[in-house]
Formats: sequence, structure tokens, C-alpha cells
Amino acid sequence: MLILLSLLTSLARLVCINASPTIQLGNTTLIGLGIPTFQQDLFAGIPFAEPPLGSLRLKPPMLKAGLNSDTFDATSFGPACLQTVLPLDQVSEDCLTVNVLRPTETLVGAKLPVMFWTYGGGFFEGFSVVYNASGIVAQSVIRGTPVIYVNFNYRLGPLGFPQGQEADSNGALNLGLKDQIAALEWVQLNIGAFGGDPDKVTLFGQSAGSIMTSILFLNSPLTKLARAAIFESGSQASTPLFAPQSQEINWQNFVGGVPSCASIATSGNTFSCLQNATTTEIFQGLSVVLPADSVVSPFNPVMDGPEGFIPDLPSVLFKRGQFSRLPFIAGTDLDEGTLFTPTTVNSTQEIEEGAIGLFSPSISPANLEQSVLNLLSLYPDIPALGWSPFNTGNNTFGLSPQYKRAAAIVGDLDFLSQRRLWIETAANAGVPTFGYLFTQPQPELPPLLGVEHSSEITYVYGALADNSSSSILLSRIMTDYWVSFATSLTPNDGLGVVPRPEWTQFTPQNKAVIQLNGTNITMIPDDFRAEQTGFINSDPAIWRH
Repeated sequence: MLILLSLLTSLARLVCINASPTIQLGNTTLIGLGIPTFQQDLFAGIPFAEPPLGSLRLKPPMLKAGLNSDTFDATSFGPACLQTVLPLDQVSEDCLTVNVLRPTETLVGAKLPVMFWTYGGGFFEGFSVVYNASGIVAQSVIRGTPVIYVNFNYRLGPLGFPQGQEADSNGALNLGLKDQIAALEWVQLNIGAFGGDPDKVTLFGQSAGSIMTSILFLNSPLTKLARAAIFESGSQASTPLFAPQSQEINWQNFVGGVPSCASIATSGNTFSCLQNATTTEIFQGLSVVLPADSVVSPFNPVMDGPEGFIPDLPSVLFKRGQFSRLPFIAGTDLDEGTLFTPTTVNSTQEIEEGAIGLFSPSISPANLEQSVLNLLSLYPDIPALGWSPFNTGNNTFGLSPQYKRAAAIVGDLDFLSQRRLWIETAANAGVPTFGYLFTQPQPELPPLLGVEHSSEITYVYGALADNSSSSILLSRIMTDYWVSFATSLTPNDGLGVVPRPEWTQFTPQNKAVIQLNGTNITMIPDDFRAEQTGFINSDPAIWRH
């Protein structure tokens, strides 16, 4: 996240500020920020929900009806939501804000398509301010299909994704997803004032943001809020899905770290105390369960019952045909698993125990252990096979060969297999879908990471660390594909800053994805590691998919 921050803010340093644009939102005049360098207007830090503090902490968001003032300063981003990767004085619980970036002087009736971004960060970190979309909006104007860009903040960790029976009983599950819905409802109510079209909203997001967006395809009012989506490295169960009770101990550990509530951590009656705790105390609890060096979090989306976002495992819902039929793009990076694999792993036993431990907190099939062993057999302990980072032969980067083997398994279990299950399910139902595999080399990263999870983001946003001609070309083409899809529901609108290959639709008869690589952008069969992902998808319930 910190690397991404430095990359995306590098573009922001070049921005010049000019006269203040204004928007009338109800009875309030929003004063925004003019950015003449890109001929854009920014309206930032606009509250879309009441501050989730006090009695509203651990409650669903309350959509904000108005701003209750004659004017509102929308020239700076609101604070990030509470998280431990930033110091306490740089975060706030009063963080539910939305940001709008548009071409300068867009008229109220312009009805421009809207691109709505949800950031990633493992559900425990992330903030909207680092995503500078000036490159996207500028290129959309150059190509003659201008768009408005929107992003927002949502609650994280135990405040956004509470766990345990008490959270279930109090209707407090998946609050971060409810924040996302509230932000989308705000867009429906207000984007017209900025010149946007509420009927032409395309969602896109990466990692946790992609997972959240894909979950909305299961059981939400999504079809009233958007018309398409782009999933970057994340499907409905990229974090395995369990009942909320499976993480009861982690909820108790969080409460145990909140000084005024520690004594009742195991009581099953903690919400009232937590609602009266100070933000400083809540931050102390976060620091216990989510230290600043965390890579994964136990506070993730959970199955939340018949009326919830996730009434059953996605694979079960897919078989029932219970999912939205909106068009989408879905893809993965070449080496999704490297970022999440400890470099210290050095034995088959470690991989086996890690997999069993991950999938056993809930009621699991009796043959889980055998399934794990069968899975491992599909990734033989033979360094010359390469594994992940892929295309690196028997180079083990000074680590145990088990690292590359484990990284391949993690990437296929959490990302590739699920992208395949999702896109094939939708394509079989006649949904227009397009798939990709991002393989552009990342010379600025340590070689052991390869083309790691999140590598594609800076290419979409046009804020590259690698300024080679190959990377620059790929970035321009990817931005055109994304904008084309958002404005015309196909990546192939024939418009763009440079010519680009046709991206053919993924269908039952044409199971192909586009390889996004600056030296060879081409359609390829979606059959790489088909045996491995086929085994995973043959019984997805084992893996809580």
C-alpha cells in the first residue's frame, strides 16, 4: 500500500490548482478544486453517511440526506478510516466520504458515464486519497468519451467487518459492504448535479475492492445501482467464506485490546461498551489484532443469512442461477500468490498444515486432508517446473523451492480458479464477459514477487513506476479498454489514443482471455494450469468457495 501511495501520488505532485468550481447539492454549494493541468474539477471529502460514532458505531450506515450548511469546502480528501498502517492522528472514524473527479465545467445535464472505484487492502487497510484518476479522466476526454470518476472510503477491520455471534445477532455483519451500497445510493441521488448519469455507472475495484464488488452480484440491489463491473484480482470468495461464529476468538481478542471493554471480551455482550469507548481505545484494540505489518486479516466478509449479501457459498448460488446478469471484465495478475506467501516456507508439511488450518475453522468435508494432499500432488515439488513467480524456471531466489510451489497454490486457490468459475458461470448464462491475464514484467519489484498481486493498478491509472516504452504503451491501451467498457459496455469501441487489439468476448465456445503485456497483447486460451484449477473447482465447497 505504501509503495502504491508513492506511485499514484507522483502524478498529483504535478497538478496545478486554479479557480474553484462549484456545485449546487440541495441547499448547499460545494466549493471544489480546479485542476487546470488536466482541465478537471475535483470535489472531495463529501460525507455520504452520518459519522459512524457513538451509538452509530457498529451499525449500518445512515445515508446522509444533506450537508446542513450553505457552503461546503470540497477541496481536500477526508481522512482515511481507522487502520493501523497509518498513525492515529492520520485516521478517523468519521471517514465515510466520497470524491468526484470530472472534466472541467461539465454541465449538469451532460449525463456522462461514471466509473466508481472501490480500493483494496485486505479489508483492514486502504484509503481513497492515493487513487489519483486524473490520467483516466484526461484520457477519456482525449478519446472523445469523457467519464466522471468516483471513489469513497469504507470501514475496515472489526469496525467494517465485525465477527462472531454478537455481530450476527445485532445485524452488524458486512458493514463495509453496506458502506459501499450507501456510497452507490449517494451516487444515484447526487451524481446528476456533477453532470453524471446514474444509469451509466460501472463499478471497478482491485483485491478487496474487487471481492466486495463481486459479492454485490450475489444478493444485493446492484441492478438498481450500476450497469457493469470490472474485477481486478478478486472474486466472491477470494477470502474463504465462513459463518461469522468461526472468527469468534478474533473478535474477543479485539475487544480484549480495548482497555475499557477488556473485562467483558468473552461475555457475548460487548457492543454497548464498544460504542462508548474512545477512538483511541478502539485503535488500541486494532493494534492487538492487526499490527501494522499485517498481510492478511481475520476481519473479512462472512456468510450472513438468507437476507444478507452472502446467503450461501457463491458456488452454490451459481448453480441456482442466483447472481446478477450485468456485463463484466474479470482478470488476474500472473503471480497473485507471491505477496501472500511467507518466504520462510520450506516444507510440504508446512504447506499442508497451512491449507488445512485455513479451511477447517468451519464445518468442513471429512476428506479435507485428503483433498489438500490431492491438491499438492498437482504442484509437484520439482523446481524446474517453475511455479510462481512463473516463467522463472528453476530459479528459487535463494529460498526453499517450497516458496514458489506454495505461491502457485495460493494464487490458483484464491484468484485464478475463482475467476474461472465466475466467468464460466456467467458466460454459460449468456452474460457478456471479458477475461484478462496481466503479465507485464515488474522490474522495480524484487524478482521473487514476479508480476505480483496489484501490479496492474498503476497501468489502469497511468501512474507508472516503470517508464519503458512497453509499459507506457500498455498503460494507454489498458486505460482505453477500461474506459471503452465503462462507456459502451465493450472494450472494443474503436476509439483510443493508440490502436489496440480486439478483446474478444469470453463465451462457452471461445474460452479465451487477453494477455496484457506491452510486448505481446494477444488473445490466449484460458487453459493454463487447467488441471489444477479444474480440481479446485470440481468441489468448491471444500475450499469455502
